[in-house]
Amino acid sequence: MRVRGLHHVSVLVADTQRALGFYRDLLGLEMDPTRPDLGYPGAWLATGDGRQIHLLELPNPDPVAGRPDHPGRDRHLALRIDDLEAMESALRRAGVAFTRSRSGRAALFCRDPDGNGIELVLDPDALDVTHDVRRS
Repeated sequence: MRVRGLHHVSVLVADTQRALGFYRDLLGLEMDPTRPDLGYPGAWLATGDGRQIHLLELPNPDPVAGRPDHPGRDRHLALRIDDLEAMESALRRAGVAFTRSRSGRAALFCRDPDGNGIELVLDPDALDVTHDVRRS
């Protein structure tokens, strides 16, 4: 027996539509229409690599206030992205506060509207694709 990989991550949200404004509209994740009626609001979002983020509109037992300023020092989920500068610009336009990774990696940290920590890491494979596209 062994773990074969990550299937999904669940995130508690207070308002599914507000959370979709962040995850779907800002980050560009696509909704998975196969989510069944689970008896509470929510959404399943595809991350583009066969994995998902499940938004659960349920009471949050954890405090939202008093979390570390830098989400990298808190529970967080990390998403691979293909353009760090474009993501930084999108976060600024949306008024979402962020910090750069303190490890020196090409990554940004922010929080969703419910205070959940999000790390946006530049996918090293995207650098090769971006480089090739710029040359042509």
